Amino acid sequence: MAPALRRPAAAAHRASDVDGFKIFYREAGSPDAPKLLLLHGFPSAGHMFRDLIPLLADRFHIVAPDLPGFGQSDLPARPATFDGIAATIDRFTEIVGFDRYAVYVFDYGAPTGFRLAVKHPERITAIISQNGNAYVEGLSDGWNPIQAYWEDASEENRNALKAMLQPEATIWQYTHGVADPTAVSPDGYSLDNFYLARPEVEDVQLDLFGDYKSNVALYPAFQAYFRTHKPPFLAVWGENDPFFLPPGAEAFKRDNPGAVVRFLDTGHFALETHAAEIAAEIRDFLAR
Repeated sequence: MAPALRRPAAAAHRASDVDGFKIFYREAGSPDAPKLLLLHGFPSAGHMFRDLIPLLADRFHIVAPDLPGFGQSDLPARPATFDGIAATIDRFTEIVGFDRYAVYVFDYGAPTGFRLAVKHPERITAIISQNGNAYVEGLSDGWNPIQAYWEDASEENRNALKAMLQPEATIWQYTHGVADPTAVSPDGYSLDNFYLARPEVEDVQLDLFGDYKSNVALYPAFQAYFRTHKPPFLAVWGENDPFFLPPGAEAFKRDNPGAVVRFLDTGHFALETHAAEIAAEIRDFLAR
């Protein structure tokens, strides 16, 4: 008799009232299991973890919120800022009972999660950074148009960034650096483009492009946290990322010598092609 196949754990889809602000989130795993918070990046939402969650839910209590302004969560007050996003997610973790947790950060999720770690180091049991940057050497020339807006917040420079919100730009982010683009499902970038196309979202995203300079300004504080607290740290990186370069991953070891760094032959959205490999790295890393 053939052995029964293990059925993947299903995620529940919920919304939390965070002091009058709706945060949509995915949840899976036993509430008694070690907690794992998944924080997505631009221009995605919690759906980017759709392949990863079933691979980890047997071992962890997982929560994956849509950040304010993304996916099914409410739009933040304008101008939108990363301080505001982090404050909302900080409160969200308290409401859902995440008092001690490991955090997986990607892209915009990194400055969000690192803010939480600096504010509440006692709550963080481990950090997994998948193309989530905290070092200047990790920034590629792809940031030049955004940096120009930091230097001169003119309407011309703001309008120039609208090209990064177009459907073809999202598809490029998903497929650039991927050995076989046919391995990338259109589901992820199509849903992202649906959310980005909402008229009220454009200005929120442009605000965040401008405010990203606040994250770079906090890099020394993030690095001081790594040096002081030395959290168990795994950097798992799509090495062909056009925005966050491999030296940014290697730099974590400078401030946290015990950090583990793994590179994958893929691009920015590494979970689209390497979810199984990343899940295996996480399971091995957190088991230690």
